[in-house]
Amino acid sequence: MNSNQWMSLLGLANRARKIISGEELSVKEIRSGKAKLILLSADASANTTKKITDKCKSYNVPYKVVPDRHQLGQAIGKEARVVVALLDEGFAKKLLTLLD
Repeated sequence: MNSNQWMSLLGLANRARKIISGEELSVKEIRSGKAKLILLSADASANTTKKITDKCKSYNVPYKVVPDRHQLGQAIGKEARVVVALLDEGFAKKLLTLLD
């Protein structure tokens, strides 16, 4: 997986205001049906990982695990981030292909 590609695409989605970051906000977006894809860092706590993956499964939202919270945060120009929700179908589809 080429980290630069998905990170720059995520940065683009961020500038287009098509993402939400943070566990609570992401869960809210999953519940409301707005989240098209969830990115979860591999170093998220077991608790967070379970909560997010369970939510994704029950609401049929795809999720991908990315290497770590620093990469995820860096991609959107923020401090470390554990969960990022994509709110745009186009960005979500493209990211899914890059993260496969």
